Amino acid sequence: MSMRNWIAVGLTIVSLFLIVPGLRSDALTITATIPLLKKPLYEETQSILRAIRRLYDSKNYFVAGLVLLFSVIVPFIKMGILAAIMLVKNPVTKYRLYLFVRSVSKWAMADVFAVGVFIAFMAGNAIDNLDAKLHPGFYWFIAYCLISNLSFQFLHVPPPDQAPTSKFTPA
Repeated sequence: MSMRNWIAVGLTIVSLFLIVPGLRSDALTITATIPLLKKPLYEETQSILRAIRRLYDSKNYFVAGLVLLFSVIVPFIKMGILAAIMLVKNPVTKYRLYLFVRSVSKWAMADVFAVGVFIAFMAGNAIDNLDAKLHPGFYWFIAYCLISNLSFQFLHVPPPDQAPTSKFTPA
């Protein structure tokens, strides 16, 4: 295995250690206040997993499903497929898995985009009574996304017609 692929494996392992606190730790607090009162009128802090659960409980199944898909399922599928790529010996299968992961990786940042749009919306509409505050879970998850995408930039799987062949060929 090439040095590039070892780096890809290492970065994927690091990303696995980042996604767990990224999903479980508090990510965002929304606070609504009335200027005359000292106490918040509404305050809610959510992690990604709690937000999915809350969306599901409030019957927002489609949105809960999208966040679950892009924040939880796709990242773990990517990690599993990377393991398969490293273990599979058949160059055709290895290359097909590689192409599949490349196409899936394009969608892995969709949830980060959605959170970014949401925060921009909150900041843009923020008057004196609405505030959004980011917590470590958000940064853990962003770090996961960046390192995971970086790991697949290092991953190199040549097309089957360019795969290295054995030095010993039968005469």
